[in-house]
Amino acid sequence: MAYKLFLLFEKFLMIFPRSFRRFLFTSLGTLAYYVSAKYRKVSFNNLDFIFGDKLSQKEKVEITKYSFKNLLLNFHHIMELRHMSKDDLKKIITIENIEAVEKVHKEGRAVIYVTTHYSSWELGGASIGAFIEPIVAVYRKMKNPTMQDWLLEGRAKFGNINLEKSKVIKPLIRYIKEKKGSGILIDTNLNKREGVEVDFMGKKISQTPTPAYLARKFDAAIIPVTIRTDDEENYTLMLFDEIKVEKTDDESHDIQKATQAQADWLGSLIEKEPKFWFWVHRRFKTDYPEIYAPKP
Repeated sequence: MAYKLFLLFEKFLMIFPRSFRRFLFTSLGTLAYYVSAKYRKVSFNNLDFIFGDKLSQKEKVEITKYSFKNLLLNFHHIMELRHMSKDDLKKIITIENIEAVEKVHKEGRAVIYVTTHYSSWELGGASIGAFIEPIVAVYRKMKNPTMQDWLLEGRAKFGNINLEKSKVIKPLIRYIKEKKGSGILIDTNLNKREGVEVDFMGKKISQTPTPAYLARKFDAAIIPVTIRTDDEENYTLMLFDEIKVEKTDDESHDIQKATQAQADWLGSLIEKEPKFWFWVHRRFKTDYPEIYAPKP
């Protein structure tokens, strides 16, 4: 019953102009910043951990406010994607460096898009599916199955296929063998036994080796991709050149090197425009649990 009411509310909101919906969700983001002391603290702890005194307290406050706002904008974008056509999406998306993918496709290889919680990641994934190629996107199971269904339906609007993380490897391998695109997030917290150690913005952390492992084993191409905006109305999908995975006699070294290159790519994005990354999650919980421990 609650879900039906939510869908009714969604239909009601879609009657209004896009500018009104954007104002509503950004206002909710501002409200969330003030009422959610727990996650506000998570953001400040992350910023202190990564930047220390390189950023002023005022800058950290502004970045944290934007993280809450950006989370609600992603929620807004999922709602809109559920009602958009490709022509609607095309009006707000510009694609940069499509040549990187075209080169790989000409070589007859699959693309593994490595991506991150940066700016409008929901619009980014949808835009790849709509304008480049449908991708198999890996997601983490949510606690609320109803909300998960709503979210995945929006993500699948333009042909993307959703694969749950705990059951992903075999079907992901099958899709890569079929030369189909896939999308893997590289900035989520994970168990140390699942990751390899990389240097991320001066910190030793664990990061998923899955893109490098699959690219090396199946001759696929790792293409980093993200999205950004200047006005929260128009967005640029940014494709980067392939991260090469060597194939020497030392498999572990090859995978670690390519995984480090992905960490370097993400670190450079954050260094340049830190506000776009999603600071309101405990990315470093496994490696540095003390960051989030309550102070005595």
